[in-house]
Amino acid sequence: MAMRSHYCGLVTEALLGQTVTLCGWVNRRRDHGGVIFVDVRDREGYVQVVCDPDREQMFKTAEGIRNEFCIQIKGLVRARPPGTTNDNLKSGKIEVLCHELTVLNPSVTPPFQLDDDNLSETTRLTHRVLDLRRPYMQNNLMLRYRVSMEVRKFLDANGFIDIETPMLGKSTPEGARDYLVPSRVHDGHFFALPQSPQLFKQLLMVAGYDRYYQITKCFRDEDLRADRQPEFTQIDIETSFLSEQDIRDLTQGMITTVFKNTLNVELGEFPVMAYSEAMQRYGSDKPDLRVKLEFTELTDVMVDVDFKVFAAAASMKDGRVVALRIPGGAREAGGLSRGEIDAYTEFVKIYGAKGLAYIKVNELAKGPGDKALRWPGLQSPIVKNIHDKALAQVLERTGAQDGDLIFFGADKAKIVNDAIGALRIKIGHSEFGKKNGLFETGWRPLWVVDFPMFEFDEDAQRYSAVHHPFTAPKEGHEDWMVTAPEKCISQGYDMVLNGWEMGGGSVRIHRADVQQKVFDALKITPAEAQDKFGFLLDALQYGAPPHGGLAFGLDRIVTLMTGAESIRDVIAFPKTQRAQCLLTKAPSPVDEKQLRELHIRLRPAELTKPV
Repeated sequence: MAMRSHYCGLVTEALLGQTVTLCGWVNRRRDHGGVIFVDVRDREGYVQVVCDPDREQMFKTAEGIRNEFCIQIKGLVRARPPGTTNDNLKSGKIEVLCHELTVLNPSVTPPFQLDDDNLSETTRLTHRVLDLRRPYMQNNLMLRYRVSMEVRKFLDANGFIDIETPMLGKSTPEGARDYLVPSRVHDGHFFALPQSPQLFKQLLMVAGYDRYYQITKCFRDEDLRADRQPEFTQIDIETSFLSEQDIRDLTQGMITTVFKNTLNVELGEFPVMAYSEAMQRYGSDKPDLRVKLEFTELTDVMVDVDFKVFAAAASMKDGRVVALRIPGGAREAGGLSRGEIDAYTEFVKIYGAKGLAYIKVNELAKGPGDKALRWPGLQSPIVKNIHDKALAQVLERTGAQDGDLIFFGADKAKIVNDAIGALRIKIGHSEFGKKNGLFETGWRPLWVVDFPMFEFDEDAQRYSAVHHPFTAPKEGHEDWMVTAPEKCISQGYDMVLNGWEMGGGSVRIHRADVQQKVFDALKITPAEAQDKFGFLLDALQYGAPPHGGLAFGLDRIVTLMTGAESIRDVIAFPKTQRAQCLLTKAPSPVDEKQLRELHIRLRPAELTKPV
């Protein structure tokens, strides 16, 4: 016989007059002078249980229970007295009059109250089992489950089959650092945990399984952020005989269905933007379109100004000068204070910027002025070092009005894009931004397409792949891989939502001769290519079909849906930013016997430091 008849949170007025048996944890116990109220909690929510002293043995047990005791109750569902209902709960119109109460397991005093909203992350992750009992985490993980199920239902309905790929594979050091697993059987050899199933899913396409997917773990040994973990979950999708547009249409349909069926949210239109346009307008390949601020290009305007910071950036290779107009930022009342401007100056330094020049537009009608007092309507120490023609173009291009503030970025393009792009987001999301209409709530999806195939690595003095070395070039761009790799555009695409990259993919290279051109551009010799990717290159010779795909980050999707600040809030047992599990104390030392079996000897720490 089942230990319970219903979940606590699902007991409603539909069960009035019925006897139910419930199991759960004591969330709160309240003694009201002769009557004890117990809020019992399970994964579906809460129910209020009333313990009257008429049943002496049951009441004595109720007097001894405390928070987080695991209990079973049997009782009668009845309506709450008038004025005591709780509309925030499914069970808020009823209560259960307890007939029998059994303590299934007592609990020691918890290290924190589960309704405490000010817990440190260290406390939460150290006591993760208790943290997972909190409704916030229970709701997050239940949503994660529903998202996974909706993904599976959609892909199953569209002819995809779930195929597992290996966790122990070959190290192919392209991209992030691999997690290595030593082999006991093969002395001195190592497996690598997969950064993605990329190569295996391409092999599955060659093998004729034209619609594959799996929801799988991937591993990357890289520095962590709020949206990264050393192990993460990927919705991996690959298809044959579909064009880039077909793949985007299919996966867009999947995401819109998932949002509709789990959140009842209509994502609406997915605009398509070229990578070059995204970088030009927002300095980012994953722009948050909710922020109503854009870059204004000024590189060509600043080449001959006296302000050396601007002129040097405008003249250097890969240099850039941009403006970011902040409507209302210079108003006397409600604008940005000097302290806020100084704080933003320090903020952009995180991204390599040396400073943050600005102009306050106080009164445009005063015009250029004269030699004694140039541009009296503009307030900034840099105005005197920028000639009239350049200032006029700044005002015209930005569309500045009285009361506006104009920030400037000038440096190498990457620094400008990173720094001013981050500043755009910070101001847009600030209280000032929200009060002044610079931020729009809601969901703003976007496809970013036409990524460059390669980017030049100054340190290594060679090109590297923007996506990965198996991304196909746009038709007609194959020859540029040899003569001008920087011009080569790929058939790569990312789906972006509210400034987060939800997923990315590409049409793959299915011809061995094109794949060889990519390796040539990346300066991967035939011997290196054969050693690292020989099994894929060999497979491509056997009538490999045109194919492509896309991988979504399940953790990121659910984080966006819940509004959580970190993907750790949607993962049951995550790692910290130092890649540690505080619950299990992993990673941890292992004994000498295990190391000897793996033919591993640890070197003293001082010998492993870089020279």
